[in-house]
Amino acid sequence: MDFEFTEEQRLLRESLDRLLGDSYEFAQRKAYLVEPEGFSRAMWAQYAEMGLLGLPFAEEHGGFGGNAVDVMIVMEALGRVLALEPYLATVVMAGAAIGHAASAAQKEALIPQIADGSLRLAVAHGERQARYDLNDVVTTAKKAGSGWRLDGAKSVVVHGDSADRLIVSARVSGDRHDRDGIGLFLVDPQASGVARRAYPMRDGTHAADIALSAVEAEALGEPGQGLATIERVVEAAIAATSAEAVGAMETMLNMTIEYLKTRVQFGRPIGDNQALQHRATEMMIAMEQGRSLTMLASVMVDDEDGAKRAHDISTAKVGVGQAARFVSQNAVQLHGGIGMTDEYAVGHYFRRCMVIEHSFGDTGYHLARLAAQLS
Repeated sequence: MDFEFTEEQRLLRESLDRLLGDSYEFAQRKAYLVEPEGFSRAMWAQYAEMGLLGLPFAEEHGGFGGNAVDVMIVMEALGRVLALEPYLATVVMAGAAIGHAASAAQKEALIPQIADGSLRLAVAHGERQARYDLNDVVTTAKKAGSGWRLDGAKSVVVHGDSADRLIVSARVSGDRHDRDGIGLFLVDPQASGVARRAYPMRDGTHAADIALSAVEAEALGEPGQGLATIERVVEAAIAATSAEAVGAMETMLNMTIEYLKTRVQFGRPIGDNQALQHRATEMMIAMEQGRSLTMLASVMVDDEDGAKRAHDISTAKVGVGQAARFVSQNAVQLHGGIGMTDEYAVGHYFRRCMVIEHSFGDTGYHLARLAAQLS
């Protein structure tokens, strides 16, 4: 299999590194964090100008015809600087939901607005009782005239506090754990009956809990068969966040090596210590293993073999989660006390990697999933 980037992909990576290198130094990121929405609207506009927001969508719907590998390049670059903008929520997750479920008319209405930066979305699927079980849905949708009426609650909706539209999963039929009977619906968060409670997560990323009471909604695609789409959304998110984790690991490794070269103890750099050199080498090996698994996940996102796709993406999720934990823990340890301070960047990278590891199923969950496939 050819893992070489095309010329266009190399140019994309270089352009992104230039943009983010100029606009996302650690001090600038801290300024973005305290903005009302927890990210920079100016940076979001620049992403739109570069074509990043329309990257994975088909050209006939106003996108740029990219694929999951292109998204991997973007997410890895965002991970290198701990970018805060809702690219994952809007372009990756909501984009996958629209791509797999929306009607042609809905795509024509939504995708151009996503691409030009005027529409931000969030996927509201997780519920308090469900943990990682995608088919555990108790939010309900009932037919009301030509539309639907939703009742229920959603938890930890990433960037749900600032989204212009929500894509909400709800049950149109069946019992709590049934795989059939789940639909996806477009909801205006300003509509009557919607309540949002916003909060920052451990890594500073904004999220919201959302309560729905007799909320009017529009079906996204055909109600009742939404679980397959939800699974594709989560698989795309795992591939994307794996790439983000690789970008974060790369920065942590570079910061650690630089610290080992410059931190002097007993009259010599601590990097002269062979044991610390070996530790840094192990960090690099773990990062490269994570990168290889991320490439596998990105290639598999669009594969039509559902069982193989699920297996390979779970494999990547486990491997990247283990690599990110190893690299981030060692980065903090090798920095010593400074690695634990809020003023120093490495601790922020550590927290982001830990949030990624527990998103969309943690390492233990996906290990159990892989084991079940063998039985």
